[in-house]
Amino acid sequence: MKAVAVTQRVSVVPAYGERRDCLDQAWVRFLFACELLPVLLPNVTDVAIALCERTDITGLVLSGGNDLAVLGGDAPERDAVENALLDLAERRGLPVLGVCRGMQVIQQRFAVPLRRVEGHVRQRQVIRIDGKPVEVNSYHNFAAFGSRPPLDVWAVADDGVVKAVRHSAEPITGIMWHPERLSPFSPADLLLFRQVFEVE
Repeated sequence: MKAVAVTQRVSVVPAYGERRDCLDQAWVRFLFACELLPVLLPNVTDVAIALCERTDITGLVLSGGNDLAVLGGDAPERDAVENALLDLAERRGLPVLGVCRGMQVIQQRFAVPLRRVEGHVRQRQVIRIDGKPVEVNSYHNFAAFGSRPPLDVWAVADDGVVKAVRHSAEPITGIMWHPERLSPFSPADLLLFRQVFEVE
């Protein structure tokens, strides 16, 4: 079973003076259903990089949660970790799949402008994936209405919000829906992850 590194959200707990790393248990179940073994990374850059370098990871999942710091988010350490991980993935040629915030990290890396949007927090939303209508969920307040090379758009909402991107030359993919939040998991989402991470 292939191991993939997975980033976590930062949860700020003022009552305890703590900044906690956390991940919905649904992510572990979803990745295991994809025949992937998740390696959870802390939001401490040196430690996250060391874990990736000392374990046999074969890819990177940038999970959701926390707005980017430039958009008013409260977890700048997470931005730093995920950008360092993208550098590592590029050096090693590792596939990357960004989900929601994770896709926004990818978009920001390639200078795709993001702005606040309305109507994209809902349990069900019909979008077009490769031109075909598909129902997904949606839990984001920022998005892009276009892209630029090397990111190609392969899913959009009716209002023009970009819902999925792919790098034209490198194994980098982003989606704006949350596959881990569906029960049962979508066969199309399971297939997507297996294809990105080359699960046989």
